[in-house]
Amino acid sequence: MSGESGDRPCASHPSAGCAGGDSFQVEVPTSQDMLRLGGCLASCLKGGDVVVLSGPLGAGKTTLAQGLGRGLHVDGPVVSPTFTIARELRGRLATGQPVRLVHVDAYRLGGMDYVPGENRVGLLLDELESIGLDEELEEPGQNTVVLMEWGSQMASALSDQRLDLSIDRPLAHVDPDAPMTSQGRRLVTMNLVGPAWTSRKENLRKAVGA
Repeated sequence: MSGESGDRPCASHPSAGCAGGDSFQVEVPTSQDMLRLGGCLASCLKGGDVVVLSGPLGAGKTTLAQGLGRGLHVDGPVVSPTFTIARELRGRLATGQPVRLVHVDAYRLGGMDYVPGENRVGLLLDELESIGLDEELEEPGQNTVVLMEWGSQMASALSDQRLDLSIDRPLAHVDPDAPMTSQGRRLVTMNLVGPAWTSRKENLRKAVGA
């Protein structure tokens, strides 16, 4: 399909490979390809889905999130919500069903270095409760999609049905002293957790051109 995220169809996305089990990997050469990947993922989403993004600073998490937002035709820009914990946007699924995208950023709650546990989960829920979004993360409604950055360990404690996306930047052939930019090859590992996602594995692989 041709999406909002680029001129090329999703099936012409960069090469993908198998990571074993219910995981597979997609090689993403450019930031435009990362946008397209987000749009392809959006075409597979259903109400109640939880998508978790992880990776170092500059890996391309926000770019992928922007592509996903475009694929959902949301009514505002997708930007990092680091200073607000969460943002809500309105859009629609591929079926035309209206959907609310809840974009959560747990960076301020410990980023990549926290130790998983009830205290961190409780802290996240307390902050989300203050803006009325705690129940959406614990039990997303059928008109809600949750996109969570930086909170992979917390999300695993909160949701047993989710799509984990881990973005890595292979350093081979990259100058280690060069500043991090949005360009350069990325490797995205997709881990499908729970039957709500594993049942869609083939559809997801097809959507991203695997």
